[in-house]
Amino acid sequence: MKLVIASGNPGKLREFGELLAPLGWEAVAQDALGVPECSETHCSFVENALEKARHASRCTGLPALADDSGLCVRALGGAPGVHSARYAQTSPSEAKDDEKNNAKLVAELAGFTAPADRRARYVCVLVFVRRADDPQPIIAEGEWEGVIADAPRGTGGFGYDPWFFLPELGRTAAELSPEEKNRRSHRGQALRRLAERLRTLAEAEYDGDGAPG
Repeated sequence: MKLVIASGNPGKLREFGELLAPLGWEAVAQDALGVPECSETHCSFVENALEKARHASRCTGLPALADDSGLCVRALGGAPGVHSARYAQTSPSEAKDDEKNNAKLVAELAGFTAPADRRARYVCVLVFVRRADDPQPIIAEGEWEGVIADAPRGTGGFGYDPWFFLPELGRTAAELSPEEKNRRSHRGQALRRLAERLRTLAEAEYDGDGAPG
């Protein structure tokens, strides 16, 4: 089964490919199908993800999966939030830059030293649509709690991972293997919930003979 992933982020595409393959889905990046990026103008993760999924499906005629995810830091009132990928951008034409985003985050937190003030969570909202005008999109969410570290550690992952410290493990997200990150991450949680919803839907739509009910 083929579906289009409404993202051009290499890190996300790699994670989605690893997570979807065991479920029997062939994930195709929207860039490979000539789909332009969709604007993300909404103030919530779910609205952005829904718009991106419908856009990718409309352009390709395929089922589509989109996510909107980001880092929400307690001391910053939930920022960078939906702006996580573009946190350090000064103009719409400026390229996304993980290093600059991390530098801005660290600067914003310079006055906050207590662990409680540096608490943060990764949030992921996934939206799956069968077609662009799907009246019942499937939505799944995941959250991953952590703390913004005093210094970056690790070379894996992407985005804010080197700074996202997991106290129960004593490591940052960037120090986890891809397999362990997929088990624990906000995106892994959301995708497992989405997979369960898809299985339930399939069982409801087909009778015992394998024919549509």
